[in-house]
Amino acid sequence: MDKNFTSIHAAHIQEIHDVPFQVLIRPFPSELEKEKVLSLMETLKNSETKDNVPPIDVLWITGSEGGNYYYSFGGCHRYEAHKRLGLPSIRCKLVKSTIHDLKMYLGASTPNLR
Repeated sequence: MDKNFTSIHAAHIQEIHDVPFQVLIRPFPSELEKEKVLSLMETLKNSETKDNVPPIDVLWITGSEGGNYYYSFGGCHRYEAHKRLGLPSIRCKLVKSTIHDLKMYLGASTPNLR
């Protein structure tokens, strides 16, 4: 796996954060390939290879009253592998975003973020 892989949204972002699972919002169900998840789990379990798994992109949105919201849409297999291993956090590139950006994903279902 290419650890330099990144999306167009996060290509310019160098900083990687360990984001706790409990703050991530994943509004859509994932479609997963079992073999891919299992392969990622094996990579993550090995201390010498775990950093080869690229971080996921997370939209970081500040609400109208200053709250922070972290939306994750991609990285489904990586997210699931971390989750199945019971890891407390996942490596992420935080993409500073706005409510307008979120509406591109969620349309009329976009919540009022405070």
